[in-house]
Amino acid sequence: MKYINTYSKDVKVSQIALGCMRIADMNVNEAEHYIQHALECGYNYFDHADIYGNGACEAVFGKVLAKNPALRERIVIQTKCGIRPGMYDFSKEHILYSVEQSLKRLGVEKIDVLLLHRPDLLMEPEVVAEAFDELEQSGKVQAFGVSNHSALQIELLQKYVKQPLTINQMQLSVVNAGMVSSGANVNLRNEDGVNYDGYLRDYCRLHEITVQPWSPLQHGFIAGAFLGNDAFSELNQEISQMAEKYQVTDTAMAIAWLLRLPEQMQPIVGSINEKRIAEIAKASEIELSREDWYKIYLKAGYRLP
Repeated sequence: MKYINTYSKDVKVSQIALGCMRIADMNVNEAEHYIQHALECGYNYFDHADIYGNGACEAVFGKVLAKNPALRERIVIQTKCGIRPGMYDFSKEHILYSVEQSLKRLGVEKIDVLLLHRPDLLMEPEVVAEAFDELEQSGKVQAFGVSNHSALQIELLQKYVKQPLTINQMQLSVVNAGMVSSGANVNLRNEDGVNYDGYLRDYCRLHEITVQPWSPLQHGFIAGAFLGNDAFSELNQEISQMAEKYQVTDTAMAIAWLLRLPEQMQPIVGSINEKRIAEIAKASEIELSREDWYKIYLKAGYRLP
């Protein structure tokens, strides 16, 4: 596993992060084994959200930390807030309340990285700035970022928030790569040329914002895996050939395709399958050639003008 700097120049984090949204039903021993195995594979960055399992994911993770206090120094904890039933909420009161609840469930004094989960249509950036200042000054949150935000939404927030927004978590996979394909089809009237995010790739590169692809093995909006899916037979054949060439699994190859992008990527992998977690970690050790990256891109159905 390679290690990179994202939210801090003083902290090295695994190039691939582990999402914890599926651990709610684990008992403490199972969750402990899961975390220990992940660390052995090289993962040290764990992604949470207050809504995952209605807080149960953070709670079981916190029980493991309570049982093994020394683990806290070996891991980075990221969590998200802002989603409430039927609404999004970036009010100061809700941000502060959400962080307090996450701290209690996790049993920690500090969250390393806090992300705003989805854009609040009633966002007042001045209010968000007040919340971030209070959380930083109290030592409850070290760093901040966003999730599912466009380039201009980040720009608006950053005008008022003094802390650098160093991370943006976005849905991105080989077959869900509109934020990539639009860059090759500028000013063309075709499907691949439609830009939905304000050229977020370029913006993140300019501002040194790490992109964290979520659902990196899914197609559609969490519509299922594309690997092994007959609807993507040509793509899967190409990925399998590449996996054999680079001596990794198909799953690792799909992640390696994302890591080959020149902006800094840190995919969030949500698997709780120990074998798959170990396989995916190997994606960090290879670098696709330009030719091989484009072969997969074209087999995914994208066009080059």
